[in-house]
Amino acid sequence: MSTPEDLKSISTMFGALGNPVRLRILLMLMDSAKPLHITAVASNLKKDYGGVYRHVEVLRDAGLIQVYDVGRSRVLSPLNGETIKDLIAKAKSFGQKR
Repeated sequence: MSTPEDLKSISTMFGALGNPVRLRILLMLMDSAKPLHITAVASNLKKDYGGVYRHVEVLRDAGLIQVYDVGRSRVLSPLNGETIKDLIAKAKSFGQKR
């Protein structure tokens, strides 16, 4: 049985994954061969830096990405990328079974 802490953590993760922009950020990071600067992510999404940064913080707080400083830049990389890909694939198949 799951503890209240487990349920809160799971809820936070699903909440983070429940936004199309955050999913696009995650997929972009997983498709990249190397970590990406947040400015590159914002540019690719055609979104402003501040808006993307808020999404990045949600993903980081959910334990889905790592954010670290390189000089004066913020760089992003996915955590548990294969698990996230599996989860997205399962969600797709779940939606098709309705």
